[in-house]
Amino acid sequence: MTKHKLRHLPSVDKLLQADSATHLISLYGRETVLQKLRSVIDDARQNLLNDVDVNVDDLAILGTAQHQLEIAFMPTLRPVLNATGVIIHTNLGRALLSIDARQAVQEVASHYSNLEFTLETGKRGSRYLHAEELLKEITGAEAALVVNNNAAALVLALSSLAQGKSVVISRSQLVEIGGGFRVPDIMAQSGARLVEVGTTNRTRLSDYGNAIDDETAMLLRVHSSNFQIIGFVENTELVDMATLAHQHNLICADDLGSGALIDTEKYGLSHEPTVQESIAAGADLVMFSGDKLLGGTQAGIMVGKSEIIARLKKHPLARAMRADKLCYAALSATLDHYRRDEVTEKIPVWQMISAPIETLQSRVEAWIENIGAGDIIPGESTVGGGSLPGTTLPTVLLALNPDSAETFAAELRAAKMPVISRIMDNRVLFDPRTILPEQDELFIKILKSVL
Repeated sequence: MTKHKLRHLPSVDKLLQADSATHLISLYGRETVLQKLRSVIDDARQNLLNDVDVNVDDLAILGTAQHQLEIAFMPTLRPVLNATGVIIHTNLGRALLSIDARQAVQEVASHYSNLEFTLETGKRGSRYLHAEELLKEITGAEAALVVNNNAAALVLALSSLAQGKSVVISRSQLVEIGGGFRVPDIMAQSGARLVEVGTTNRTRLSDYGNAIDDETAMLLRVHSSNFQIIGFVENTELVDMATLAHQHNLICADDLGSGALIDTEKYGLSHEPTVQESIAAGADLVMFSGDKLLGGTQAGIMVGKSEIIARLKKHPLARAMRADKLCYAALSATLDHYRRDEVTEKIPVWQMISAPIETLQSRVEAWIENIGAGDIIPGESTVGGGSLPGTTLPTVLLALNPDSAETFAAELRAAKMPVISRIMDNRVLFDPRTILPEQDELFIKILKSVL
């Protein structure tokens, strides 16, 4: 019976005359649509020859072609809704940009700019100047430099300031960051020699002092970021490291990682060392990320003494690692929120961190009322992104009980706007802390469609 349908297969020429085919051609090009229609017809013909019943009318063939083209042309990098409760979710792109930062990126992306042009003189300028004054004002540092990420900042610092020399670091700080990148490996690539001191849990100032010799260039502190050592622990204060380094005419560098510029304790979190504290403690160079607690775009930010930053800017690697115009636009707009004291009002990361539990409760209640299903349960949100390990924020969760949690979560990920959830005890959980209030309507619509 199915083979009798072969004579009803439409011709490619006939399909190309349909209005829907004209629309597809406008989106994907005539040759691409032509090849796809031929492919769909060939597949249908083969199915019929194998006695597999398929719909072969014009609309069915065109619909299949359209679906396959949509999938083929779908970008691999897509926006998603993060309902996991992990605020700085590394796998989901870390920090969201503020409205002002997004607008700044759009402005610079759609116009020529003075990236390396001095408007006052009409001559070539330096991109390194962008965001530098803001960083100096906010952190109290003498100078600043922006590169493409914090790992690059560490490589540049070690290559410029300690190549062929030794760098003293505590054993407890030889960390592995996301993606399998290890601090010892990064140091080796820079040409600096690693000198480990202390033990896993205790490193004293005398350990640093005993390791200093004629080949030493730097004392380095690296923030543990994504883990904690608790119990019988002793760490050397940065101010003491800086004093010791300066007594021996050495550089004291601090890799802070997360880039906190405000007091995290005000928002119910444990204390995260701030960039300002490191500068005040006497560090010659402080390095941190732009897309973690700072709440901006991916960047490696280096602040410190003028003579140190000047050396970094002149190193050949600085060009290979430099930030682009879109990074400068987003970063400058984000830093401006700090200057205007509007961090919790404008920067999404801090909006999420500071969100009152009562507001989260009200939003989940509204979700349940709209979708007509689910329960409210207590839960915990995390900061994520290697920031404040072990610290959580109380939250409330929407809990749904589908027949199969894994299947339901997969269907949500397959939505046109994918929703990323959590699964616990065969329940699918959604944390309102990491879904922006303006995304609620879209989130509810997606849940309804899948339910």
